[in-house]
Amino acid sequence: MTSPTVIFDLDGTLLSTSADLMASLNHVLAHSGVAPVHYQDMTWLVGQGARVMIERAHVLRGHPAGESELAGLMDMFIAHYGANMPGETVPFPGILAALDRLEADGMRLAVCTNKTESLAVKLLEGLGMAGRFAAITGGDTFAIRKPHGDHILRTIEMAGGSPRHAVMIGDSVNDILAGQNANVPTIAVPFGYSDRPVEEFNPTVVIRHFDELDAGLIHRLIAAVDA
Repeated sequence: MTSPTVIFDLDGTLLSTSADLMASLNHVLAHSGVAPVHYQDMTWLVGQGARVMIERAHVLRGHPAGESELAGLMDMFIAHYGANMPGETVPFPGILAALDRLEADGMRLAVCTNKTESLAVKLLEGLGMAGRFAAITGGDTFAIRKPHGDHILRTIEMAGGSPRHAVMIGDSVNDILAGQNANVPTIAVPFGYSDRPVEEFNPTVVIRHFDELDAGLIHRLIAAVDA
């Protein structure tokens, strides 16, 4: 029997990263002479990668940035964010125990994020978590990224798994759409950075805490696909 592959989004799903993302974003905005953003803004800004976050923040503050300007701001963001990791970032409550349970059942674990791959790997390494994952893919790993289903499918392939035996877990519309586009079951968590209730994205199931995530749930979701 093929071991299931459980794929996690990073920001807002595995890790609470908003404080550090906001600090680096506001560092960039200060350089542009733009007013800082606040936590309540982050649900709309996070999810499409740093470049889109920077672009959206400038629009939000009425100071759109041009393409040439964005390239330099992106470099500035990456330098600041990378230099300060892991900062205040922490795993969400219950996730480490959930990973232990899934690993004990022989499941493959993977990360699929729109964050730059190098930053995702560095962050997970800084938290001592990178070794848990058979694959860590970012928004620049392939020519496509979430919500494109191939971002999920290629992550599964890199992890050595099968799309017929995989589940995607995330907190945003991009995560759920990517899973749906890849035809794999989706689990949504409501404590991340979505600006809309995750139920609106029609995930296969919503869990309120990682205490609810175990091998039994993964196996049931995969079995329902074949039913």
